[in-house]
Parts: sequence; structure tokens; C-alpha cells
Amino acid sequence: MRRRGDGILIGGEIQQAERELARFGAETVIAALESFATDARRARIREVLDRRTDAVTLVVDALHDPHNGAALVRSCDAFGVQTMHAIERKEPLAVAASVSRGSHKWIDVVRWGGIAPCAASLKSRGYTLVATHPEGELTPEDLASLPKMALVMGNEREGIHPELRACCDAAVKVPMVGFVESLNVSVTAAILLHAATRRRVGDLDEARKRSLYARALWLTVPRPAEYLEAYLQRAGSVVDGAGRA
Repeated sequence: MRRRGDGILIGGEIQQAERELARFGAETVIAALESFATDARRARIREVLDRRTDAVTLVVDALHDPHNGAALVRSCDAFGVQTMHAIERKEPLAVAASVSRGSHKWIDVVRWGGIAPCAASLKSRGYTLVATHPEGELTPEDLASLPKMALVMGNEREGIHPELRACCDAAVKVPMVGFVESLNVSVTAAILLHAATRRRVGDLDEARKRSLYARALWLTVPRPAEYLEAYLQRAGSVVDGAGRA
């Protein structure tokens, strides 16, 4: 099946920000850029990060349509889910920029080349893997009671791969009363992520929030590399002057 459009591959801007964070550290990036963001923007970033959670995550297997990819990313952002896992068995995850509306910049997408390592990693960190299925034993309201939950979504046409379904600990259904028996993958994810996160509070540790705050500043401030370079030059001048004194 041919994609309706190639979409964009998540990563470019974020990868550059992550490289600078790895090289100089979050606090240096914050010191260099924070004053160039408005008070309102800084407050908004902090507010959003305070409500982010890693207790709920989303797993998508071999997703094809960039419009669905964008809608899933957007739902993660909307409901405070910081991390999404993409199993790229067939093609890289792509998102339609017109649908994501920039939300792909604010969440973390972890890419996996196969099912087994993704499932093993999540299980080793205490996640309950919950597949979506029309006859699932769980309802959306049950998801909020799971301490750490990974919602597993399948491919648009093939559904969840049997190998991935076998890794899941439970299944959840979206109750319906009409003639249809299923919903679009992105609609299903939005309903279930809302239910899973509605009674949760933010749980990211302070170091993670500072790193994400620095990344958000990099993605917010125009020409961040120029401001960082200028800051480092000023800091170097101060050190040199102190040394000569």
C-alpha cells in the first residue's frame, strides 16, 4: 500500500537540540537561551512539563499513514504522554506536518527495528502492555488504575502483529453501540490515552524536566545556535579575564 504522502520524519530539529544538550549540558543551554523567550512562554513550558507523565506510553507497530502518525503524536502531546514507541518493521514512522501542528517537537519518539526488543525493554521497566481489541477484557476506565501502562496499537490494515499480541498482558476495548465494530487507529488511541491519563499527575524527575525545558527553549528561540555561541564566547572571555587577573 502506497502512502498518501511521505510526511516528515521526526527528528531533525530535535536531534540538533539533543546534540547541543549532550555537548554542553542542559544548564548551559538554559543559561544561554532562557532570556530570549518571553515570560509567558517560559511559564507555559514549565506548566506543560510539570504535567507530563512516563507512567503511560504508546506503542505503534508498523504504522503506515503519516496522517495517523501525526494524529497519534498530537494525542500524546495533548494528554501529557511524553514518550511514544514506534516499531518500524516496514518503513520509518512519518507524520503529516499539517496534522501534527508542531506537536512532534514536544514528545520523545523511540524507534525500534523489531518487536522483541521493544517489548522486552518496556516489560523490564515495569510496564503492563495492553493491546487494543474489540473483545478486550478491559474498558477505558480500567487503564487509569494500572501503575505503568503501555498502550499497543497495530497497523492500519493488519492490526497488531501476532508476535506483539503475544507479548501483551491484557487487552482493552472501546465500547460501541452502533453498527461499526472498530474505529480509526488514531481515534481509538485518543479515547484510550484520555482515559489512561485523566487521574494521573506529572511524574518526570527534575533532571528530565530540566533537559526537556532546555530542548523546548532551543526549539522556541529563533537562531538558538547563534545565541549559544555568543554566550559561550562571553563565558570564555570571563574565564580568560579571571585567569589573567
